[in-house]
Amino acid sequence: ATVLATCADCATRATMSSSDARVVRVGINGFGRIGRLAFRLLHDYVAPEDDPAAIRFVIAHINECPGTGASCAYLAEFDSVHGRWGHGIEYDEDASMIRVSDGSAIGFSRCSRPSEAPWSDAGCEVILECTGAFLKLKELESEYFGERHGHCVKKVIVSAPVKCAGVLNVVYGVNHEEYDAETHRVVTAASCTTNCIAPVIGVIQREIGIHRGSITTVHNVTNTQSMVDAPNVKKDDLRRARSGLVNLAPTSTGSATAVQLIFPELKGKLNGMAIRVPLINGWITDIVLETKRAVTVEEVNALLEKHANEGPLVGIMGFEKKPLVSTDFINDERSGIVDAESTMVVDGTHLKLYVWYDNEYGYSARCRDLAVYISKQL
Repeated sequence: ATVLATCADCATRATMSSSDARVVRVGINGFGRIGRLAFRLLHDYVAPEDDPAAIRFVIAHINECPGTGASCAYLAEFDSVHGRWGHGIEYDEDASMIRVSDGSAIGFSRCSRPSEAPWSDAGCEVILECTGAFLKLKELESEYFGERHGHCVKKVIVSAPVKCAGVLNVVYGVNHEEYDAETHRVVTAASCTTNCIAPVIGVIQREIGIHRGSITTVHNVTNTQSMVDAPNVKKDDLRRARSGLVNLAPTSTGSATAVQLIFPELKGKLNGMAIRVPLINGWITDIVLETKRAVTVEEVNALLEKHANEGPLVGIMGFEKKPLVSTDFINDERSGIVDAESTMVVDGTHLKLYVWYDNEYGYSARCRDLAVYISKQL
């Protein structure tokens, strides 16, 4: 891969751009659905004018295996769900670089191990680990903070839950303030469904109280399923070997148990499942909770609407009164949007909620938000 910068750039990483925004050089490992959308969002990020700690991201390097540079450039510009990106993009094979029409030039490599990619040569301080393949703390530390890159790479953000001591799983807007720049080198953005349900569950737990609950996420197809019936080597789940185009397929989700990492007081009190459906985007989660006191639909909706419009959940949790459907939420940056018409209470304490989300775009937006928050504290 072409070297975009030497690690001497690490020593000058606080250099200010012409807009007085601190430049943070970012690497992306894994250029799949989340990697590409996070790339778009980080590339286009503009700090608020009144932000005294404004930063500007420079995507310095992308590593993708087994994808080619040409396929990565093509798929970054053209997306069947999220539409065409606002910039042209192409791969320069001679230079091993991805070039964007605004003049940006990004190094590209196809290394099977992250440690083999030239992160430090490109001056990357923050890495987005988007392969879903490296989910153990020791392995992540070895790959990114070893002898080759440890003097330059400062933080790794993983786009999947990492259930290891010492790793902070962040649902931005809910527990991101638990991040300690001195302690946490590896953080995660949890999962898309965890980001959807945690803000809602957090509000109900704080304001009303939860005895127990379960969730069912109606989950669009992903690359872990077969398009037509075929042996599936990605997941140990026979149902994912059946065609994702024509079947409803019950399967697992770790989102309910992952929420317990965010709210330890609910450990053992939440669980859930998923149903894979033959749609490509626009998900909904069915949350069923047994509350600690009697509530009404009106009270619950008023509470959720208030938190959607005031405080730290603005732009994170939405509240929708219109009778919308799944495609209406494609490209929605919010983590989850409560469907007000569907809120139901049975016998006072049995609460049922529907929460919409664009699992790809909303989750990628949280990866961006987490990158901004962490980068300001480098």
